[in-house]
Amino acid sequence: MNPWELHFDRDGTLTAPAETTFFDDVAARGITDLFVFSHGWGTGEQRARDLYDALFPLIADLAPPTAGFAGVFWPSLWFPDPPPEAAAQVRAAVQADRPGAADAVLSGKEVAQSLLGSFAAGRRAAVTRMGELVDEGAAGVGADPPAVQQARLDEFHSLLGTVFAASRLGPEDSGERSLLLAEDPRQAYARIADILGSAPADGDAQGIGDLFDKVWRGAKDALRVGSYFEMKGRAGDVGRRGLGPMLARLHQRLPQVRVHLAGHSFGARLVSFALAGIGSAAQSPVASLCLVQGAFSHYAFTPLSGMPFGAAGALHGVADRVRGPLAATFSPHDWAVGRWYPRASFLARDDSAAAVDPAMRWGGMGAHGFQGAAPARQLTLLPPGTAYALTAGAFHTVDASQVVADTRQSAFSGAHSDIVHPEVAWLIAAAAAAH
Repeated sequence: MNPWELHFDRDGTLTAPAETTFFDDVAARGITDLFVFSHGWGTGEQRARDLYDALFPLIADLAPPTAGFAGVFWPSLWFPDPPPEAAAQVRAAVQADRPGAADAVLSGKEVAQSLLGSFAAGRRAAVTRMGELVDEGAAGVGADPPAVQQARLDEFHSLLGTVFAASRLGPEDSGERSLLLAEDPRQAYARIADILGSAPADGDAQGIGDLFDKVWRGAKDALRVGSYFEMKGRAGDVGRRGLGPMLARLHQRLPQVRVHLAGHSFGARLVSFALAGIGSAAQSPVASLCLVQGAFSHYAFTPLSGMPFGAAGALHGVADRVRGPLAATFSPHDWAVGRWYPRASFLARDDSAAAVDPAMRWGGMGAHGFQGAAPARQLTLLPPGTAYALTAGAFHTVDASQVVADTRQSAFSGAHSDIVHPEVAWLIAAAAAAH
């Protein structure tokens, strides 16, 4: 099968292979259907390659013999899972709706080291320093004077807003900004620790020393919130600036090639925003779009009439770049998108939104599928060979709860990455055939 590897940097520049070489190869192989898949979080190339090596053969068995496959590689961020000895404790906390417990068992150094590889050299020192400040602050709880702790916190918060400087995001995807720009970090971090459950569940702290214990737990939560914010912005940039324009040029060179976009987690955002990088429907080769447990707003394709934000979703108006169906899977067993993701934006809640359930206001594709986008279809993930009622131009929300269900994969993320299944491959192949 010999899939292509499309490597993009954080700005969306294709670094390998050369674009003309890629186009020449597609033409030489006589490809009629090109399946392009993007991984989600995780900086390691081998981790992404393992996903493609497992998933592409499943799709190939169901696709036309003239199909080709390309895996997107982009510098996403990786936030570490809790250590094995804490997995049972974290799993119980997550099931009790306290996902921040996964952060509470990690050191600042561990978190910082996990993030370093995906930042440019100029920001790595700041990331390392944030990890040091978290550990120094935690060690100083109850011992260091409040003024010393506050100075550390102010330095940490200043670095946080500098390091996680994601590009422009639509209002539906920018709720984390409220934490990054908070004027009172002590209050904001204590609140996020309560919202996410990284603080002890036995009531509010009483003394100033105990308060800083909660604050530094919240600071680790803030690092995860920042990484979410950064990944959403970066995925959108790579899709809009890199993948999308490249696909438009592919269509100009090889108009007979149909492209089928699919992505997992933040990779689902990347391939979705590739549509925004294609100038018009006439310039698009995209024949289908499949979002597998997407980690971005379920309102991204929603018109103004269905939005709680006073503005249309960032991708409203570009769905016509897809000539066939658009599909998004969801599963309640995906704890990363269902439990963690919306809470990362809860600090942005305001009185004008009080009537809107925060979990829905800030919900992700992998938790609910498309919201407010029309025409809408509700489906269930089906076994290979079972006919789908897929309609070109329609948004299909696909219940994957019976398949994307293995929560043993991660004490924090649950079944978020449990996507290598024949049923998932069949959805992608069936959507490709329904253009």
